[in-house]
Amino acid sequence: MLTCEQQKDLATTISHFLSENRRFTDSFIIDFFTEDLWGKLPESWRSVLDDLTYPQVADLLLDRSLTQRRYPSVWPLSLLAHRSAAHALAFPRGSGSKTCGRHAPEEFLQNQSQSSLLEHIFRKHVKPKKQHEICRLGALVKRLSEETEVSRVVDVGSGQGHLTRLLSFGLRLSVTAIEADPALVATATRFDEELRRTLEKRETWDTAAPPSLPRHVAGLVKPGASWGDLIQQLDFQDTHEHGNKRLRGSDGYPPVSPDFLLTGLHACGDLSTTLLRHFVHCPHVRGITSVACCYMKVTTADDPAPPGSVGAPQTSQQDCPPQFGYPMSSLVRSLPGHQLSYRSREAACHALEDYLCKLRQQSAVLRAHAYRATLEAFIREVRPDLSRAGIQTGRKSHLLPFADYARLGLARVGLSPDLPVDSQRVESMLRHQNRVVVFYSLCLLLSPVVETLVLLDRMLFLQEHGFQSQLVPLFDPGFSPRNLVLVALKTPAS
Repeated sequence: MLTCEQQKDLATTISHFLSENRRFTDSFIIDFFTEDLWGKLPESWRSVLDDLTYPQVADLLLDRSLTQRRYPSVWPLSLLAHRSAAHALAFPRGSGSKTCGRHAPEEFLQNQSQSSLLEHIFRKHVKPKKQHEICRLGALVKRLSEETEVSRVVDVGSGQGHLTRLLSFGLRLSVTAIEADPALVATATRFDEELRRTLEKRETWDTAAPPSLPRHVAGLVKPGASWGDLIQQLDFQDTHEHGNKRLRGSDGYPPVSPDFLLTGLHACGDLSTTLLRHFVHCPHVRGITSVACCYMKVTTADDPAPPGSVGAPQTSQQDCPPQFGYPMSSLVRSLPGHQLSYRSREAACHALEDYLCKLRQQSAVLRAHAYRATLEAFIREVRPDLSRAGIQTGRKSHLLPFADYARLGLARVGLSPDLPVDSQRVESMLRHQNRVVVFYSLCLLLSPVVETLVLLDRMLFLQEHGFQSQLVPLFDPGFSPRNLVLVALKTPAS
């Protein structure tokens, strides 16, 4: 666990390191040919990287766990230092599944679709990845509940309610779930009822003290809204029934929220940062477990309304500046070069461990980036305004001959599928597929460092408000890439 000063020093070092390497963090791999990305590497790097096999790329560049590496040639010190710095600056992500052919943790050895750690009634409707996540996060929330003696949990961004049901029916916590999509709320309520009926048929069902049903609330937890707005959304109408305190106010003794824990399993974009702000400012939030995702949807001063976000940040007070999702802390905000582009934040969501497996298996899917970069060169020559267009060609389009892939892709952007494409030029570009993979790997090498800065900024934000936190690699990173859980508690004195 890092001390406060170590967190600050690490944030400063990472900010400088990333600002010096924007050629990787801000590069789009589809620009490989149109912007000569290979030519932007030092010549000494190109000479040693050009002939690497895919397994060598995995071992020599991306796998931080290896202590001994066999190099086919002498690498320049600048490249060795670059790789070592990237590995050293990133938060440890824990150990993943050891075999590339098996992405699932040990709990799925007997049945690849059913976690042995989770009772079968909690696996219904739940995919293996989510089973793995709710099992571990549920246990962590239960432990925090026991430490704080707080039995009420608010699950924000609850989706179909899989974590909510485990916390409520399985771990006997009092849970209120908030979800913005009414359709998901309806599904979660239906699944709750299914589970309740199943449990009632059991001989072990305790009719005298059954678990309380989860409460589901359809609503958007808006960035910038006050913690009072959150309490109003939760509408704890049962306050008096549980013997909770009532605080004197100007109008007598209005019921107030009981203390509760906040949890968000892969709360998207600014939702994670909003929950952290509620933890800091709301006196009734005693603890939080935050598992973030979709960093590209986080708002910044340079990108106040990124694609997929809920919109520009707001504030509840007119004289306050907007509350952006990054940076949150004063320390990171003050650092030169702390800015993170949309591209760098998007890359921080990529699955590094999964790509390692593809490299070691020399998967055909590694052809995809070279295909797309080649097609991009032809599209830009005809229609520069269509640069970096999103093209959905299908999951197995990389298995097609390039001519078929090109016809499919051109039609997706509204161009004639019969647009002349020079076959010799295509062949020349595709011969450099290995270079495309190497450059993409150099970009991916820095993705954990970007994620580290984003999460470190959140830890520093909590620190600046008097709260210590821990970052726990709770999930198997090969199975659940966003596996780091930010945990913070308030002591009674807080």
